[in-house]
Amino acid sequence: MVSNLDAQVSEDGYGSLQYKDGKFYNTGEVEQPGLKKTLGIFWRFITESKQDPMPKTPLPLVQQSNDMLAQLSNDQIHMIKLGHSSVLLKVHGEYWLLDPVFSKRASPFSFAGPERFHETPIALDELPQIDRILISHNHYDHLDKESILSLAKKTKEIFVPLGVEGDLAQWGVDQNKVKSFDWWQEHSDKTSLVAFVPTQHFSGRGLSDGNKTLWGSWVIKANEQRIYFSGDSGYFDGFKEIGRRYGPFNYTFIETGAYDKDWADIHMTPEQSVQAHLDLNAEVMLPIHNGTFDLAFHSWYEPLERVTAEAQKKQVTINTPVVGEVITAGEPHNNAFWWKSLMSKG
Repeated sequence: MVSNLDAQVSEDGYGSLQYKDGKFYNTGEVEQPGLKKTLGIFWRFITESKQDPMPKTPLPLVQQSNDMLAQLSNDQIHMIKLGHSSVLLKVHGEYWLLDPVFSKRASPFSFAGPERFHETPIALDELPQIDRILISHNHYDHLDKESILSLAKKTKEIFVPLGVEGDLAQWGVDQNKVKSFDWWQEHSDKTSLVAFVPTQHFSGRGLSDGNKTLWGSWVIKANEQRIYFSGDSGYFDGFKEIGRRYGPFNYTFIETGAYDKDWADIHMTPEQSVQAHLDLNAEVMLPIHNGTFDLAFHSWYEPLERVTAEAQKKQVTINTPVVGEVITAGEPHNNAFWWKSLMSKG
């Protein structure tokens, strides 16, 4: 069952409060970079030197398989970070994927663009039947065409933001499997409740489709556990509202990486990510959106260093698992700061 908690709708297009004149908008003012600033950012990428943009040695990885996943209990929630923002959940026996990206590059091209630092801990063809895929927005590091086309054949349903159903339709994905969501729209069944909630970000996969699809984050409630998955966002007051409506949360998967002063409105600093976790009224924070692709100017390990320092300062419980490691909701987990031994000594 799908329901919308906000009865008021616009008269334009999708019937969404966020949609006007052919585009979606954030609730607050967000800087829209003009040509001059955009060219300046490209110039920085060409000319600015970076320190340790990617690891010099292989990152630790816990391999998974279909048989290993099957052995995980069916009466709990198990969480596995697959890299960047991709997460595999086993929700009381059902397999869910959040923003699955299995391709070598987060790019429209197979020969250019940000390349993975590590393999995924499980191959696409090794995955079991998938009950549900949740997509936060249509950027290449969150919506991967190759992965979706491979997974669609063995996936029961795919939840996407408004407009992203059009991307999937162009790729030939069975539209009977696809459900599109506006902000604050919910889906409930016998085992869970899922809600699509706001973020402060943008969308687009090319030069002419900017903000023509919606973006957001996901709330997951299953039995006694509540999980928040941020997708991408700048820091905004919306986190407090999500916490008020759906908190307290047991776990948050919060964007922590690919931030920069030139796009501060649409990606959080690690310190802001910790504050977002606090705003959400949550227990355990799991930083995502780091450690897989080079998408900004900071070192690959800086987000993890800064977020753990801020979490300690604010007395926030943080969990930074090795990619592929299983975390079981409600059970203790030994948190190892695995990246520290791999940091540059220079």
